[in-house]
Amino acid sequence: MLDRERSYFEENLEKWLKEFPGHFVLVHGAALIGAFASQEEALTEGARLFGLEPFLVRRVEHDRGPVYVPAKLVSVCRDPSRSITPG
Repeated sequence: MLDRERSYFEENLEKWLKEFPGHFVLVHGAALIGAFASQEEALTEGARLFGLEPFLVRRVEHDRGPVYVPAKLVSVCRDPSRSITPG
């Protein structure tokens, strides 16, 4: 799962490091959907657009650690009509 998205991310990382350093990109299939200032924004948009369909959100940086998905997003994925509010 997400092999296509991960490959697309790796293929474009050098270009995105120049265009979107430190931003979070939302990738679906072999397409960049958008670059966001925060992980929460990217995850929310991915859930809104794709619901339970797989999508990739990853920070544009050379050294990437583990990825954490906020617990609030799980409820949004189950019911995309819900929104995530700060706090």
